[in-house]
Amino acid sequence: MGFFTAARQGRRDDAELGKGLWRRAHDRFHRGLDRFHQVLEGVEDEQLYAELVEIANRLAELSGRVREVCVEAQRRSPSEGLDIPHALSGVHRALSKAGNSLAATAEAAAMLRLAVGPIPVGAASVWRRAESVFEQVADAERLLAES
Repeated sequence: MGFFTAARQGRRDDAELGKGLWRRAHDRFHRGLDRFHQVLEGVEDEQLYAELVEIANRLAELSGRVREVCVEAQRRSPSEGLDIPHALSGVHRALSKAGNSLAATAEAAAMLRLAVGPIPVGAASVWRRAESVFEQVADAERLLAES
């Protein structure tokens, strides 16, 4: 991404996500995605790599959904600071958990990448952690719809 493209995206993010709570939740999720994709670079086992790419693709599909939740939350309860609006505290909690779970998923993938010898269960531990990310994003969407 070029400098001007990045600057334009930054202005768009500021307009849609603000500079506070919702922007931080959005950015935390994207840092987790970036971290997961970085882990893929060091995977040598082809079968494991294919499994991890599938997980990465499924997690990346959540990106647009997380952005939509954050944009709508910013529209309803604008945030320029770190104060959590009471009406959307559950949404923030679910997004925060999703970001943390995504980081744990990337960590599990990194640990798997470092394993020596054959891995009998493949990426099962990574899938389990990824499932919690899927659930938490769905919870954030549900809580936003209910509020």
